[in-house]
Amino acid sequence: MDISSILQGGYQHPLSRSWQGRRQLTKSMFMYPIFITDDPDASVEIPSLPGQRRWGVNKLEGFLGPLVQKGLKSVILFGVPLTCEKDHRGTPADDPNGPVIQAISTLRRLFPSLYIAVDVCLCEYTSHGHCGVLHEDGTINTEPSVERLAEVAVNYAKAGAHCVAPSDMMDGRVKAIKTALIRSGLGNKCTLMSYAAKFASSLYGPFRDAAGSAPSFGDRKCYQLPPSARGLARRAIQRDTAEGADIIMVKPALPYLDIIADAAQLTPDHPIACYQVSGEFAMIHAGAKAGVYVLRTMAFESVEGMVRAGATLILSYFTPDFLDWLDEA
Repeated sequence: MDISSILQGGYQHPLSRSWQGRRQLTKSMFMYPIFITDDPDASVEIPSLPGQRRWGVNKLEGFLGPLVQKGLKSVILFGVPLTCEKDHRGTPADDPNGPVIQAISTLRRLFPSLYIAVDVCLCEYTSHGHCGVLHEDGTINTEPSVERLAEVAVNYAKAGAHCVAPSDMMDGRVKAIKTALIRSGLGNKCTLMSYAAKFASSLYGPFRDAAGSAPSFGDRKCYQLPPSARGLARRAIQRDTAEGADIIMVKPALPYLDIIADAAQLTPDHPIACYQVSGEFAMIHAGAKAGVYVLRTMAFESVEGMVRAGATLILSYFTPDFLDWLDEA
């Protein structure tokens, strides 16, 4: 056997195996998605998302306090308004008394070191459930959609969000948000993390149950990317980088590892985020429950694939588990 064929000597020990990775998992690489509802005392189980709940602002200290002590570094907030009156332009999205802005204020006060990102979208707040403002015929009206998204992002930043993350996939929204942040004196105080390559995936079902954000008619295939469209994803990544995105995100993660790798190659000087979405999380849990694999082992394998592809930040519902697992590793 040729000497160059002998590889196993380099990973025969647990420590030497760990050295084979180009980048090691750390707690700071995980961002935890949190659902915030407008009942301040809510703690409501989400059946399709094992172990996850909708939270009211009064419950955040008890819920997140132990996680922060374990090393939780960042969260991303999703509003779940249940009692407000929704309209065609998503007016409740940046209501100062709404769940998201109240949660930003509460978390900044309770956990000064916690990094707070906020999802910027209108679907949870519009009467039609789409991610933008519509023409009379039900199609997306891009210009007012982008204007409204920029307005919401600025108001989140003014409330104290460290990061705004537009997930709507409207054309031009990154440039509009960046420009609005700069004009508000917040351009160098708030990170812009773009869902640059967000695909029209079958893996969002549990999230839409959690956030109550399913569209009332049609679907989102006219603005979310076709799953086969690698070229479109590359163009969107390059566009959002040019428009001022500080972090590039790919969503979902596991079926799109090639897109994560593309993002790392196209924007090597930007952090690359990926979202291990609700369906991925639920699927891993379901397989473990069926005895297909051990939950922890599969969870590690899934996120290690993302890191190997080039991700430096992982949004995952497994975050609380990894805070424990990484201490045990």
